[in-house]
Amino acid sequence: MAGPTTAERGERQQESSGPPRAWRFGPPRLRTIIIYAVALVLVAGGAVWLLYGSNWTRVERVSVSGTRVLTPAQVREAADVPVGDPLISVDTEALEARLRRELPRIDEVAAERSWPHGIGLKVTERTPVLLVQKGGKFVEVDDEGVRFATVSRAPEGVPTLELAPVRSGSAAASLRRFDDDRLVREAVRVAGRLPDAVARDTRIVKVRSYDDISLELSGDRTVAWGSGEQGVRKARALTALMKATPDARHFDVSVPTAPASSRS
Repeated sequence: MAGPTTAERGERQQESSGPPRAWRFGPPRLRTIIIYAVALVLVAGGAVWLLYGSNWTRVERVSVSGTRVLTPAQVREAADVPVGDPLISVDTEALEARLRRELPRIDEVAAERSWPHGIGLKVTERTPVLLVQKGGKFVEVDDEGVRFATVSRAPEGVPTLELAPVRSGSAAASLRRFDDDRLVREAVRVAGRLPDAVARDTRIVKVRSYDDISLELSGDRTVAWGSGEQGVRKARALTALMKATPDARHFDVSVPTAPASSRS
């Protein structure tokens, strides 16, 4: 039996060499959509139950770090974290605001969730730079002029503020412009600029007027500082002056470009 002719083979080759057939997919089946939707609802519902309904993510402990004068127990009591409530429901911003309000000694606080059962409170306390004597007690003032605590015993190494404004002559005119609160802020400004070694030796910051602030140091030494302006330059001048004249008892940096010292 004779095979296909050359013409027949060519026709068959043309028929088989056409473009490949495209597979056509129909729309997703309704049953598949329903399965996916049910799975999504179950996952979301499970997550909500885990965060709000289960015992696996409830507040069981409150940890406190960063305290120096305050105790962790004081911070926990002021925080009043709802132990037993879902951890996700604790309002950390409200918690931070409450701590700053209840404990003025706190300068900054960060409240964070520690999954699955904890709240962490990281506290930064204010540091006093001056003490204002009030009766037999002392009011602590930080470097921003905030009076944040009253203590019965003066902290070591913190100078006492002595307000002794002069109410006559040119100083009286200055006093009309700068009331006691402003003078306290200037004293704080000066105390915050003191070199560390000088700050440790400072016993009293004495304010007579806005531009007449002086320091009383240990060893019956004094420093005429002037106003709170140019504090950094005055601090540098005082450090250099003390190194150059270690036996001096009186130092004057009220004009930092022309500092002076004397033994009497």
